[in-house]
Amino acid sequence: MILRELLAEPDLHLRLLCGEDEQLDRAVRWVFATELAHPRRYLTGGELVISGLIWRKKPADSEAFVAALAEAGVVALAAGTAHLGRVPEDLVRACERHGLVLVEVPMEVSFGALSEHVLTSLSTVRSAQLAASLGRHRQLLAAVAEGRQLAELAQDVSKATGVTCRVLTPIGTHVVEGPEPLPGPDLDRVTAAFLSADRFPAVAAGPEVTAYTVFPVGSALGQRLTSWFIVAEGTWADWDPDVTDALGELAAIAALERARQSDALRFDRQRAGELFALIEAGGGGQPEAATRLRQAGLEPDLPLLVVDAGFAGRPELVEAACHLLTDLATHLGSPAVVASRPPWATVILPGTDLATDQIRQVMDRLLPGLPPSRLVLGTARAENPGVLAGAFESARHAAAMAELDRSSHLSVVSSDEVISYARLLAAVPDEVRRMFASRVLGRLLEYDEAHHAGLLETLRTFLAQSGSWTRTAAELILHVNTVRYRIARVEELTGRDLSRLEDRVDLLLALHSL
Repeated sequence: MILRELLAEPDLHLRLLCGEDEQLDRAVRWVFATELAHPRRYLTGGELVISGLIWRKKPADSEAFVAALAEAGVVALAAGTAHLGRVPEDLVRACERHGLVLVEVPMEVSFGALSEHVLTSLSTVRSAQLAASLGRHRQLLAAVAEGRQLAELAQDVSKATGVTCRVLTPIGTHVVEGPEPLPGPDLDRVTAAFLSADRFPAVAAGPEVTAYTVFPVGSALGQRLTSWFIVAEGTWADWDPDVTDALGELAAIAALERARQSDALRFDRQRAGELFALIEAGGGGQPEAATRLRQAGLEPDLPLLVVDAGFAGRPELVEAACHLLTDLATHLGSPAVVASRPPWATVILPGTDLATDQIRQVMDRLLPGLPPSRLVLGTARAENPGVLAGAFESARHAAAMAELDRSSHLSVVSSDEVISYARLLAAVPDEVRRMFASRVLGRLLEYDEAHHAGLLETLRTFLAQSGSWTRTAAELILHVNTVRYRIARVEELTGRDLSRLEDRVDLLLALHSL
């Protein structure tokens, strides 16, 4: 029911104390009575909140209470006068500050009568909506049976509701792109909202940006990293219930389409597994392997990229990793062959234009939904199918090295990086690295802490500038003689000679072990 209709009900004698005229056209979705001072956790938006104000012990309490209601997106606060004899001015001022409609419930009107009136009205409206919803659902199912595509159905729902909707994956792949794909910043916002939401529908909003509402496709309790979700322009609390129902029905149809695609991908992975077995047996250079790669859309005469992915310590999630790699290939617009090689999922992609940094940038969108899990990826390049077996092994080593990196919930390592000193240190136990750093740099660190001499910064810059006195001085904005003096003190305190390569390596490794 509309709030304006409730205020016009003569038997309730409600009085508007605060609120703009356009706010009175908002729909009341539910009624919620509370005397809690902090009711935010029990509100989902769209409610008429009824309160006798028993929670108000002092004027400052009004601000916290109203702020919680406004944050939750309730339609209005109906305040009773039986407890205090009136609606206090501090509550009125708080509602004005937060843009919340405030209605006075006179002493002679019981909260039970007000609640019953709202619920009866909602029940009547809901019955009509349910009949309309069933009709729409039958139409959607009939359209699916006729073979209409999900994009067509989404377009029909957008036209019927006036709300533009899209279907996305958590890394930003547009399953249904709507009139046009979402720009990058909006993709970041909606994927983060979907992955981190405590409840649905969830709203991705902010100052001076378009607001979007996200709905899960399928169960919200499932693996969100591999789910689809609906993105609709606008805030769901401002819509008629029919709009929310229609989008929920579209989500149900999208779930059917996703299940159909998942079945097809499982069949493809079985065939890919046969190809991977052939490659691992040393048959990557055989004509059969080249033929299968071409059937998958890959060009065996050009470089290929192998990517291994998995969740650290969670081999049971290898199927989810397969879904992510398939989604990655779709997002990049690349043909791919994906299969499970427990504990890793593996994909072969075209290697001509793809780089590890590009893959890392795409997968970064998953970060809000990863904790406490850690997603690790290893990449390796193969110049031709004959060396794919070696690339498989290199990608596996790179993924294992990425698993050792606990600094982030997402780690992507290429086989080229495995030979770097930083990756070597990542494989060394933390206590061993700390002990090494302490023995090499201990006296230097103590001296710097006591005298604020800047020796550690000078050493780090000196090594980064390959031992150049002039570049180090320019970087630190110091005189060259000052740099020479500081490096001499570093050598004295560490017992190392920075003109010797071996000693420079020791100091470099110690710095990276801190």
